[in-house]
Amino acid sequence: MKPEQNIKLAVDAIVFGYANNKLNVLLIKQKFGELKNQWALVGGFVKDDETLKDAVNRELKEEAGIRINYLEQLYTFGDNINRDPRFRVVSVAYFALVNSTKLILTADSDAEDAKWFPINNLPKLAFDHEDILKTAHQRLQNKLTYQPIGFDLLPKEFLFSDLENLYCNILAKEIDRRNFRKKILSFGIIEETDNFAPKKSGRPAKLFKFNKLKYNKLLKEGFIFEINFA
Repeated sequence: MKPEQNIKLAVDAIVFGYANNKLNVLLIKQKFGELKNQWALVGGFVKDDETLKDAVNRELKEEAGIRINYLEQLYTFGDNINRDPRFRVVSVAYFALVNSTKLILTADSDAEDAKWFPINNLPKLAFDHEDILKTAHQRLQNKLTYQPIGFDLLPKEFLFSDLENLYCNILAKEIDRRNFRKKILSFGIIEETDNFAPKKSGRPAKLFKFNKLKYNKLLKEGFIFEINFA
């Protein structure tokens, strides 16, 4: 028997950035339709001749003018059959971590605007995007304790205090900075550079960088990255 099915397939992208000690998320303002002028995650329908990743990369380029090197599939959202007021839509969500200071946003296609918003100061979102974003935020908080993904949010060279503040802000808790520094340095995956941060006051501080090649080599040898917080 031929199935009666009129479901549409979409993709959504949760792109996290970090600047000025704040975790931010990329949102676009809808240009057309019933939800015109509402803020939403970057996303859209999958074409018949493209893969899911091709679709989400196309939407990021069309709606925000950016390209992202790595996207991780998060979850499929479709249990709420009324998640889109127009028709039945199932969305496959992807999330990414980027150094937002290196990206220039350019709204295009069906997006009126594209902006970074602090995770704790968001506008009302269209569709079920608040639920999608909440799921992505929880995934980020969890992964931060067992994978060194925080470095993807920082510049190539950073102050150690920037790394400490990143963990504090994303996990929304204070950490023992002395023990944190000791733990991170014991892994041997970050290196002190010969460069200094711009002097603001007092003694200038050295910049650090993440050695991804060394981390990947250690992984093959059974290395486990783990940061526990009481």
